[in-house]
Amino acid sequence: MTEYLYIDLETERWQCRVCAQDLGDARGNYKEGTLVYDRNPEEIHPPHIDREKYKYTFSPDPAFCRILEYCCPGCGTQIEAEYLPPGHPPTIDMIWDIDSLKERWARQGENPIDVINYGPDENALADLRPYYDEAAAAHAAQS
Repeated sequence: MTEYLYIDLETERWQCRVCAQDLGDARGNYKEGTLVYDRNPEEIHPPHIDREKYKYTFSPDPAFCRILEYCCPGCGTQIEAEYLPPGHPPTIDMIWDIDSLKERWARQGENPIDVINYGPDENALADLRPYYDEAAAAHAAQS
C-alpha cells in the first residue's frame, strides 16, 4: 500500500513492511496502531528572523499548526507525517476495498507480497518494469 505498509489480506490487518508489526484492522485507519509524536513545527522549521522583533518569522505558528509523525511501535520506522491544526484528529489518508482486493488476488492466483515487493526489506525489487511489462503482455493476450 505504501513503502512501509501492507495489508495482509488473509487476516485483514495493516502490517509494517519492515518488521511485520500488526497495526490494526485494515478496514480502519492504520494510524490508530502507530506511535504518534506530536511535534512543535518550530523544531522542523526554525524561525529565520528574531521573534522578539517580528510577528512573522517564516516558521509555522505552533498555536495553529502541529506536525504529527506516525511510527511503527515495533521497529520505530516513520510511516507517515502530516501537518494539522492542534487538537485535530489524525486524517484518514487511505480507504481500501478489502473485498475487491481479495477477489482480484484470488483471480490472479498469486500472493501480492510475493509479486510486488517494493519495501525496504532484503527481498525488495528495485526495478518493477519487468513485472508490469509481463502483466501488460498477459492482459493484452487475454483481450
